[in-house]
Amino acid sequence: MTWTFTTDLAAYLAAAGPAAAAQPVSNTLLLTVTDGLKRRGSTAYGSDAPFFGWWTGADGTVAGALLCTPPFPMVLGVVPAEAVRALGAALRGEPLLAGLRAFNARRPDAQALAEAWGRPTRIAEELRLYRLAGLVAPDPAPAGRPRTATAANLPLLLEWITAFHEEAGVRGAGSEAVLRDRISYGGVLLWEHEGGPVSLASFSRPIGSAARIGPVYTPPALRGRGYAAGVTHAASAAAHAAGASEVLLFTDLANPTSNGVYQRLGYTPVEDRAEVVPV
Repeated sequence: MTWTFTTDLAAYLAAAGPAAAAQPVSNTLLLTVTDGLKRRGSTAYGSDAPFFGWWTGADGTVAGALLCTPPFPMVLGVVPAEAVRALGAALRGEPLLAGLRAFNARRPDAQALAEAWGRPTRIAEELRLYRLAGLVAPDPAPAGRPRTATAANLPLLLEWITAFHEEAGVRGAGSEAVLRDRISYGGVLLWEHEGGPVSLASFSRPIGSAARIGPVYTPPALRGRGYAAGVTHAASAAAHAAGASEVLLFTDLANPTSNGVYQRLGYTPVEDRAEVVPV
C-alpha cells in the first residue's frame, strides 16, 4: 500500500483516471481540474507546476487520488482511511508536498490530515457539496428570463467573475480562456431583466455523468430579487441538456442564504469538505 507522487499529468491520468471517474460526484474537483489541465496546459491555474498523487491498495488497485495546482489548495478525492493516514505521514516527508500551502478534503479526512501535518492549522472555509435530486422552479418566479452568453458578453463576464473572486476570496483572476471555453458549449447563462443582464451562472463541461454549477454571481445592488435563483435554475436545466445526469454545486456553509436557495431548487447535500491552512 503506497502513495505515488508525480508532476506528470499523463502518468496520473493513466494510473488514477479510472478510479477518479468511478466516483464522479465526490471526485468532481479532481475531474474538472484535470480536464482544465488537459485543455489549457499545465499553467491553466497558475505559473507553478501542478503535482498529482494516487493511492495503490494492498491488492495493487488504485483506490484514490489527489492533485494540486498552486497557488490553489491540494485537493484530496475519495480515498480509504489507510490512505489518509499514510498521506499524513507523507505531508512531513514527501518533497513534492514540502511547499504545500493548504489542502481541501472531506471533513473527516481534513481533520485527520490537520492533526498529522505537524503545524498549527485553521479551517479557512467549509464547503457543502450538493447534487440535484429534482429540479424545482423558483417560487415566486423572478422577473426576467435567461439567455446563453456569447463572446460579445466577455467584458461583462470577466468583470463579474473578477468581482466574484474578490468577494469570495478565490485565488486568481477571472480567466478569459476559461470563459471562452464555457461559452463554446453554452456553459454560461445570463439572467436578463428590463433589457440588460442582472445575474450569471456557469456550469462545467460535463465529464462522464457529472457537471458542476458555479460560479453564480449577482452584483450587490441587484440582489434580493430572485435573479440568482432564476439563473441557477436555468443553468441546472442547461447542464442536464448538455448531457449531465448528475448536476452538482458547492456552497460556502457560512452563507445560509445561498444554501437555502439551492435546496429550494431541488439540491440535496452529499458531503462537507474543509479547506485547511497553516496558522
